[in-house]
Amino acid sequence: MSQAAKSASVEGVRILGEIKPEYERVLTPEAIEFVADLERKFGERRLELLAKRAERQKKFDAGELPDFLPETKEIREGDWKIAPIPEDLLDRRVEITGPVDNRKMVINALNSGANSYMTDFEDAAAPTWDNMIGGQLNLMDLWAGTIGFTDPANGKTYDVKPLGERATLIVRPRGWHLDEAHVEVDGRPMSGGMFDFGMYLFHNHANLKKTGSGPYFYLPKMESHLEARLWNDVFTHAEKALGIPVGTARCTILIETLPAAFEMDEILYEMRDHIVGLNCGRWDYIFSYIKRLGKNPNYILPDRSQVVMGDAFLNAYSLLLIKTCHKRGAFAMGGMAAQIPVKGDEEANKAAFAKVLADKEREANNGHDGTWVAHPDLVAVAAEVFGKLPEKNQLARQRQDVHVGQKELLEPHKGERTESGMRECCRVGVQYIEAWLSGRGAVPLYNLMEDAATAEISRTQIWQWLYHGADLSDGRKVTPELFREILDDEMKQLRDTLGDERWTSGRFDEAIKIFDDMATAEECEEFLTLPAYKLLVENEK
Repeated sequence: MSQAAKSASVEGVRILGEIKPEYERVLTPEAIEFVADLERKFGERRLELLAKRAERQKKFDAGELPDFLPETKEIREGDWKIAPIPEDLLDRRVEITGPVDNRKMVINALNSGANSYMTDFEDAAAPTWDNMIGGQLNLMDLWAGTIGFTDPANGKTYDVKPLGERATLIVRPRGWHLDEAHVEVDGRPMSGGMFDFGMYLFHNHANLKKTGSGPYFYLPKMESHLEARLWNDVFTHAEKALGIPVGTARCTILIETLPAAFEMDEILYEMRDHIVGLNCGRWDYIFSYIKRLGKNPNYILPDRSQVVMGDAFLNAYSLLLIKTCHKRGAFAMGGMAAQIPVKGDEEANKAAFAKVLADKEREANNGHDGTWVAHPDLVAVAAEVFGKLPEKNQLARQRQDVHVGQKELLEPHKGERTESGMRECCRVGVQYIEAWLSGRGAVPLYNLMEDAATAEISRTQIWQWLYHGADLSDGRKVTPELFREILDDEMKQLRDTLGDERWTSGRFDEAIKIFDDMATAEECEEFLTLPAYKLLVENEK
């Protein structure tokens, strides 16, 4: 990483990533000053809230269970609503997601026919310096009307459809736990989330206003209403600093951690001037459930494939999210359909599409206002279901029949723990980590589009089984020896499948070590992306 003299005009800030010619458009002194101001005002609070997560985890490890907060009972029982939802966010029946760094994918997603598009600086994007700055450039060019390009591989030209014919853009910055190691403010790495948010807002708010849209965000990985309060303060301060009305920036928050499910009312309340809805981030939610309850023997989950949305804690959390949101005038967004088209196998393709259709029918019947897909070809499948809704959303469905308490939100899924399940965890987890270390965050594996949550479920599931010495369905106990025997065998098969050239040119040895270390660690570490990010940054030097 080369230090950049370009940042010398902003006191106390060092840009440690290489500043390529185009990057100067993003990293202007004014923009750097803007994001540095956010870090200086709110960075300490972010770190304090992360420390509170660790304190809370100690209580969970000692046997305490998540529950609704007695001190915020008045908010849960109060009669209040969020601010009115902007016009171009009222119809979000089908949302598509994908990484922000791939220009062609950004254009294809905007043109996919989906109502809205979440472009991702987080779980679907490996946070290399080039990916993060390249993503900002893509979005700046979008709102400047210059995003079109020609693919050098085939000469094909790509450009976005006119406004009104393309998806409404929503941007997901990184979560509170992630740093931006390439930007130091007063000697400390700044928040990745505030960097992503601040740069996008600073560079695009004026062009967004001209189009009649606004700066819209998806906020990930929150664990409490206090973390939502911090985001709200960041939004408000940023808006005032730019001279735009408070409430211009709007967000949807992913409820993808177990503690947050007990604070949905409070999260909506804290961000009531800026929020438009909540989303069921199902894959990260499973990961969080395992992580937060991992040491409790009453909450050991079966194979990942048996932890499905229609049952147990996942079903309860989905229904409670719908009821909570609609009571407050907020959208309740459904979760991801990770299936992608299966080329060359019509039967498998039909089966994949049928799974998506059934999942979307369940969501629509429950009362969700919209849903996610990961591939343009699945937009039509989701639209087949949500397009039949009599209105653009289902805010009128109050779901007063839903009664979900602590017991329902914690009910574990029933099912088997199998060697096959362990093998899948090893196979998918390692391949995803290897791709992430190589700079790719959205990875097609076994006919599913996977992001970081997949690898997190894989390594925490094995960690939990190892911690408890859980029994497999065939009677064997899960031991470190059995895990490594399976991991070694799966990696041998994978190498044979991929070939030596692909294996040696990739980062499989590092990926295997990360997966092994985290699966067998004494404590369940918070995020695999934290140690992996260090390797990612080291590789850029």
